[in-house]
Amino acid sequence: MSQSRLRPRFWERHALNKLTPPEWEALCDGCGKCCLNKLEDPDTGEVAFTRIGCRLLDDATCRCAQYENRKQFVPECVVLSPKNIADIAYWMPRTCAYRLLHEGRPLPDWHPLLTGDPDSVHDAGASVRGMTVPEFEISEDEWEDYIIDEEP
Repeated sequence: MSQSRLRPRFWERHALNKLTPPEWEALCDGCGKCCLNKLEDPDTGEVAFTRIGCRLLDDATCRCAQYENRKQFVPECVVLSPKNIADIAYWMPRTCAYRLLHEGRPLPDWHPLLTGDPDSVHDAGASVRGMTVPEFEISEDEWEDYIIDEEP
């Protein structure tokens, strides 16, 4: 994403629902955590992250291999937007820029918007690079065996 198409420090100056599409997309740090399969306790609402990556997650880049067409391949994929962030922020990773800004908190120091380096998320150990297993290799009955602490 070219930083030239983004307003300076837009994440501090504009509400999430006032961002341009390129600014909204630039908030993603590329950690890949939102593409991990999660388990939600129906009684407590607690969300547990697993090491099981969505079938479209590229473990090396921590990006969706079919981002533009992901709903075609994974109909249950959640498309995050300013309209639904309030309803699903609890489900997003604790370090997610969308969640942090929705909660009125700042971006982490390693966020690529602050560092100018798209690899800073990986260098900080804040991504899932190299730690996932593809969902088609694990039976849903075994997902609990793959629960991880969300933070590295």
